[in-house]
Amino acid sequence: MTWATSSNVYAPQGNRAHAPVVVWIHGGGFFGGAGQDTNPRKFVQQTGAIVVTVNYRLGPLGYLNLPELRAENANGAGNYGLLDQQSALRWVRSNIGHFGGDAKNVTIAGQSAGGSSVCDQLASPTAKGLFARAVIMSGSCALQTAAAGETQSQAFVKEIGCATAPDVLACLRAKPASAIVAAQVKAPIRPSLGGTAFPVDPGTAVQTGNFTKVPVMLGQTNSERGLFTFQTYDYLGTPMTADQYTQAVKSTYGTNADKVLAEYPLTAYPTPGQAWTAVQNGSTSYDRQQLMARLSKWVPTYAYEFAESDTPHFTSIYRLQQQSATARDFPFGGAIHVDDLGYIWDYLGQTLPYDDDQLELSRQMITFWDHFTTTGDPNGSGTPNWPKYSTKTGELMSLKACDTAPSSNKPPAACSQSTRDFAQEHDLDFWQSLGSA
Repeated sequence: MTWATSSNVYAPQGNRAHAPVVVWIHGGGFFGGAGQDTNPRKFVQQTGAIVVTVNYRLGPLGYLNLPELRAENANGAGNYGLLDQQSALRWVRSNIGHFGGDAKNVTIAGQSAGGSSVCDQLASPTAKGLFARAVIMSGSCALQTAAAGETQSQAFVKEIGCATAPDVLACLRAKPASAIVAAQVKAPIRPSLGGTAFPVDPGTAVQTGNFTKVPVMLGQTNSERGLFTFQTYDYLGTPMTADQYTQAVKSTYGTNADKVLAEYPLTAYPTPGQAWTAVQNGSTSYDRQQLMARLSKWVPTYAYEFAESDTPHFTSIYRLQQQSATARDFPFGGAIHVDDLGYIWDYLGQTLPYDDDQLELSRQMITFWDHFTTTGDPNGSGTPNWPKYSTKTGELMSLKACDTAPSSNKPPAACSQSTRDFAQEHDLDFWQSLGSA
């Protein structure tokens, strides 16, 4: 079986020969998004690099894991979409030279589900040799088991009305796109392990060193979970209640729930939603720190936190805020999941209203990314020193803009600097004391 995908190639006019190449894997929870959502114009213009954005199969089309599919082909069930990404990388290797790109200097990068995809490719033996560096933005390193993927898939088959069909695959293939989209909302499907391409959980692979060893840049925003609190509760017109907060903590943290409730009491926060955001930010940051530590044992690892809390939010939220008082007034708690993306690329045809200091931060971040995608090290002239991540120091780059007064004679500037405060800011000693978040 062959895997098909589509790619968009962005190259600067008069681009240099053997230009570094960035292959961007979009996010969207493995059920939404498209390569064309990303406009890398400003990155390409500033750096002279070539950027390739890719599409890959999503939802049930990308990740159904059923025995009937495994009978058709042992490889692919549960991870067709991830194999599409590898197909795109093979296309880049064969063809990017025609655009002036260096096939031996390819960086795979992604955010959220795209960042998780990057880690999946790091752990995939069939992706070895297709890239020279990796960027994981707000992504994790984990693939569910094939059994868990099949459980999700069977729930989808039932939801779409094919569970009792004599030929399940024929029933599924006859369904219109509208039915598939409607069913996946109620019965979502995520990638799972399986086949020769994804035999090992990426979380295990980065712990044991059984992955493609290339330099890695990874990080997060300082309020990763604020967006999800908003989406799950306030956006739907049902802000989280005190009882819902208690139940959410108990269902998520199990035997550690009482300790979490004591560490994050409702009395310490204006609303239950803000308490829940704080809890989730802490546990997510702990997981991210653990990933930084595991990768840094094996490869040069450069960690960051996007900490520009006054930023205009990502395009979709920014647009919503223009129409909705709920979105304008919601306490997101800082820079949310996806807020850093607008500083690297433009999205959905929208230029966000960054102030001059934030535009300088954007220029600086693109410079960091340019250095890394060219050499595997974000350091270079004109930027603050960014040390490799080490468990001894926990030091990472805090990316943020200055707050230059419009009336001052000072030029706008970024105020990024390396910091060792990540653990304290996110209460990581507490999460470490639980043994696991």
